[in-house]
Amino acid sequence: MEFTVGGRLRVRIGPDDVGKRVSVRSLTGSADGGPAFTDTVGVLTSWTDGVLSVTRRGGQGVRIAASDLVAGKVVPAAPARRRGPAADVRELVEVAARGWPAVETARLGGWTLRASGGFTGRANSVLPLGDPEGGLDEALARTVRWYAERGLPALVQVTTGGGDSDELLAAELERRGWTAERFALVRTGALAPLADRAPDPRVRLARRPDEDWLGAYHRGSSAGSAGAALEVLGGGPSVWFARVPGERPGDGPAAIGRCVVDGRWAGFAAVEVSPGRRREGLATAVMAELARAALAEGASAAYLQVEPDNTAALALYDRLGFADHHAYHYRRAPRG
Repeated sequence: MEFTVGGRLRVRIGPDDVGKRVSVRSLTGSADGGPAFTDTVGVLTSWTDGVLSVTRRGGQGVRIAASDLVAGKVVPAAPARRRGPAADVRELVEVAARGWPAVETARLGGWTLRASGGFTGRANSVLPLGDPEGGLDEALARTVRWYAERGLPALVQVTTGGGDSDELLAAELERRGWTAERFALVRTGALAPLADRAPDPRVRLARRPDEDWLGAYHRGSSAGSAGAALEVLGGGPSVWFARVPGERPGDGPAAIGRCVVDGRWAGFAAVEVSPGRRREGLATAVMAELARAALAEGASAAYLQVEPDNTAALALYDRLGFADHHAYHYRRAPRG
């Protein structure tokens, strides 16, 4: 990270740069008798009372005393992507929402309120794609009431790490006591390489999930009715389900997966392998057969969502050519 201008470190940011992407270096203590520094890159979301807040790409906020700054500058709004399909955050957010549709929705200006009996955060949270009706405070009050009427917590899904993402909204929610939870990465890659292998007869495709598939899906027994889960899982423009049967009659599936095709995009989800069948290449085989079906429908790009601490999944997706595109997390309304 380069801060020097004529051999000197300089702070070239201030309160007027709130909302811009910045790179800062701050003094964070001492190491081996000398000063220790930390570099932070993200969106400057506030600068108040001598303290600035920077939201990193993954959605984590960092508070830094202005007196600890030793260097800082504004950097391009979004880093150049080295690989993967070209797409802005708004396009991918909308595609992902269509591919995981909620049972019930309501509009609040540029916000969409989604509810599905508690089955997954994506189908039970606000999707903010513009300004809410009535201003932020009124919209939040209406949001809390709407979810309370359905026996659900009020959650807002906020994206980070893109040129048109929600860092400023996340900061406003944090100031109002809405806490962050359930961080995720959205990754993209080319679709064709996923299917570049011989067809695997072990993988069976279907348009609807059967009971075995649902039994193997670890989120299938989460809060919410089975009907809501089926409606969400089966929703989307064109949905495929993959299953690798167990070795013996009565065994559950050895592996499962889901793919939804929407124009050029194929969205992968629910790729899971039974603990006793891991390291056999079943996840790769499932994704390959789903990719083959998506290619036949004209898709060319792939996306998926993964928790940032799921190291096994991240390693698999790295090998398959996926790269980070943006991140998102949820903001939960304060109690009371």
